[in-house]
Order: sequence, then C-alpha cells, then structure tokens
Amino acid sequence: MTMRLVVITQPGFRAGEAETIRELLDGGIDRVHLRKPFAPEAAMRRLLDRLDPAVLPRITLQDCLGLAAEYGAGGVHLNARHPEPPQGFRGLVSRSCHSLEELEEHAADDYLFLSPIFDSISKVGYTARFTAESLLEAAARGIVNDRVLALGGVRPEYLPRIRAYGFGGAALMGCIWQAADAGTLSATLGAIRKYRNEE
Repeated sequence: MTMRLVVITQPGFRAGEAETIRELLDGGIDRVHLRKPFAPEAAMRRLLDRLDPAVLPRITLQDCLGLAAEYGAGGVHLNARHPEPPQGFRGLVSRSCHSLEELEEHAADDYLFLSPIFDSISKVGYTARFTAESLLEAAARGIVNDRVLALGGVRPEYLPRIRAYGFGGAALMGCIWQAADAGTLSATLGAIRKYRNEE
C-alpha cells in the first residue's frame, strides 16, 4: 500500500502560498492541511480564493471549519480548538492524537495523526514521545495501522522507518517549509517520492 503523505501549513500566511500548495500537490503530496490557528476568516478566504478549485477536494481545513462546505474542501481536522466537525459535513474527518489511548478512542475517524514521533523540526523542545518498541507493539495490536499518520520531526529519509513502525503514512511540516524558504522544495519532494517507495 502506498503511504499517505500530508503537508501541514505554517501558522502564518506566506507570499505565494497558494502556488506552493499547488506545487506540493503536483509533486506527490496527497493532501494539504491549512493550519492557521486563530486566523481571521477573511484571511482564510483570501487563501482559499487563490487556490485552483480543482485542488480543493485535496485540502483539509484545521481552522475556520465552517468554510469547508462552502469552498468544497475535502476534509476537516479536529483538535482541542475544534473538537467536532461542522454539522452536516460529509468529507474526510481527521484528528490530532498524542497518545495510543487517543488513537483507540477515535478509531472511527477517517485518519489520525500521532505525534510527536521524532524531535520536532519547527517546535523547539517538542521531542519524541514514543519508543520504537512501543510503536511496534502498538502496530502488532492494531492500534497503529494504515489509518494513522506519523507527525513530528518527519524528514524524507525517515519514511521507510515510519512504514516499518506500521504507520499508513506521515504528515510533514518543518522539512517542507524550510525547503520552500531555501528554494529547494523540488529536491525535497523528489526525496519524498524516492523514500516513500522504499521498504
């Protein structure tokens, strides 16, 4: 099974962000999560308006969830700020989890993030919470499975290890936006395509 790969945006809005999102989706990323905590709705609308309507089914909103149906976004993401999907929403529902117990509690959601798996690239002091042994045991018990994505410190070269731990994919953030800032996003996407297919 092909790994599911998601990119989470940075909290702030960036110049050329809509174009970068298109590059990500064209370059092998399956979904982009728009994570803009406490963003004004007007600012989120401006970003959504800049996106090609053809990519909106591959966009998940982590904030301003009420805009999902209006814009045709394909998913909403639940967390402490937004614990419930908008009434009547029919797209994908994902959720952030920080323990194996949370994974079990929310097993009915379409897919789940478990974090932090590695030391964060973008959050200082946000260090890995799980051992390899605990993840392999959770996979053997069916708690970590193909609906669970590894989050936290994920780099392209970690993808084979993530697959070996039993995850169905990964969510990337820091390595993507560092590459975008450095002008090396195309090379990073190439590395992601290479490593996602390695056992």
